[in-house]
Amino acid sequence: MFERKDISNLKKDIVLDVNLFDCSLKLHSRWGVFSPRSIDDGTILLMKYISVSIDDDCLDLGCGYGPIGLALAKHCTKGQVHMVDKDFVAVELANFNAKLNNISNAKAYLSDAFLQVPDDIKFDKIISNIPAKVGREQLSIILYDALEALKPGGSITVVSINGLKDFIKSNFKSVFGNYKKLKQGQKYVVSQAIKQ
Repeated sequence: MFERKDISNLKKDIVLDVNLFDCSLKLHSRWGVFSPRSIDDGTILLMKYISVSIDDDCLDLGCGYGPIGLALAKHCTKGQVHMVDKDFVAVELANFNAKLNNISNAKAYLSDAFLQVPDDIKFDKIISNIPAKVGREQLSIILYDALEALKPGGSITVVSINGLKDFIKSNFKSVFGNYKKLKQGQKYVVSQAIKQ
């Protein structure tokens, strides 16, 4: 348990200097958001198996304080990156981190999965670090919405804990008609499906 004298320090932003997807980023995080002290191992694995083009439009689903979306935006300089999260603190931090890193082609906004993502925007890439607690119902909603939101030939790439591997595989095959395992590590698996 912390003492009262520790609380003011705990309220300060945690500042991270990270290299992700060959990009150096300075990121502010805070207690209460996902993986506040460092980029989690699942995200690190995911970013090793992502490929984007300079003009791709991307969606970072469940962006947290923005590491995935901001790293993508540095590569997709002629595209746009939408970052969504249902946590207002995460969204605030992601937008702060975009400004801090002089990234003008990424914006974060509140959305429970795709609920607030404009219907008229179609994406080349949807990227997500799927929460381990995602239920069957929520995953179905996410995947069918992703199918709608992708351009033909666009892809969804997710990282999940190994325990969700078969669940993700069967759902990708059911919704997209295809599934590809890009990498399986000790704890995490990177999976992809393409809108055909």
